[in-house]
Amino acid sequence: MSSPYSEEARPLDPRRGPANRPRRLRATPAMRRLVAETRLHPADLILPMFVREGTTAPIPISSMPGVVQHSTESLKKAVTDAAAAGIGGIMLFGVPEHKDATGSGATDPEGILNVATRIAVAEAGDALVVQTDLCLDEFTDHGHCGVLDENGYVDNDASLERYRDMGVAQAEAGSQLLGLSGMMDGQVAAVRDALDGAGFGNTPILAYAAKYASAFYGPFREAVQSSLEGDRRTYQQDPANRREGMRELDLDLAEGADIVMVKPAMSYLDVLADAAATSPVPVWAYQVSGEYAMIEAAAAHGWIDRRRAIEESVLGIRRAGADAVLTYWATELAGWIR
Repeated sequence: MSSPYSEEARPLDPRRGPANRPRRLRATPAMRRLVAETRLHPADLILPMFVREGTTAPIPISSMPGVVQHSTESLKKAVTDAAAAGIGGIMLFGVPEHKDATGSGATDPEGILNVATRIAVAEAGDALVVQTDLCLDEFTDHGHCGVLDENGYVDNDASLERYRDMGVAQAEAGSQLLGLSGMMDGQVAAVRDALDGAGFGNTPILAYAAKYASAFYGPFREAVQSSLEGDRRTYQQDPANRREGMRELDLDLAEGADIVMVKPAMSYLDVLADAAATSPVPVWAYQVSGEYAMIEAAAAHGWIDRRRAIEESVLGIRRAGADAVLTYWATELAGWIR
């Protein structure tokens, strides 16, 4: 049986033209706005922020025009601006002066990430959610997301012990959402157990459930002054694999994740759509540094319309199913929306 909306329902009459004219709903800006299927809102945006130890002024990141490594002082204004823009939250990354094999700075109460967390929480008040990256890569002298065994291989279970301590340290500093990005097996269960045991049962966990070993992380390495040599393909996912993303998501949900993440966003919209179709908890996506850098570079050369490209890129991520998007344009984009 044909659809009542199909051309078959009323044969084409050359004198009258086609019966169905989708362009009717595109005729004016007001009409397009009224029938839009996906919308952007400031509360759906999260701003990743880098805070560098030992600096008194923000330091520009050359591969990410417009993004800086904040000092603890410049962080205050950036948080205030983000809150005023009405975005949903910020995600903090620490850039320490000193690194070691186990990333001891990650669990030091006076380490840069924990200090920055206390500052951000004080500045933000109840205006936005202060989140923290729970991973060791910024703090290890080898640049991996966990500790290494005697053969130089990332030791999964030894890394979980560091994550447990890191989770408690971040919660004690006031983090309101822990972003587990290390891609170690069992990380959600380990951190959840540690938080519950330390009296932080109400601190939620954001699981980077489907995090791929992507070339688009390149500028981020500069942003955190990564010491990495080699790659992270033994623990981050193979870009060729779609179903594996759902396996990771299911495991994290079973271990108690409160929110799940797909990272990167742009090249993994199929994985994001799969996650959004099945997840009982919010699904977020991270528009990573390479995605940001490509648009900024093309816009700087006059090859694309910067604002339209930014808006379209984030809208596409939301359309694919992301409930919220981590993007370096969060504050600026929120200003346009408002």
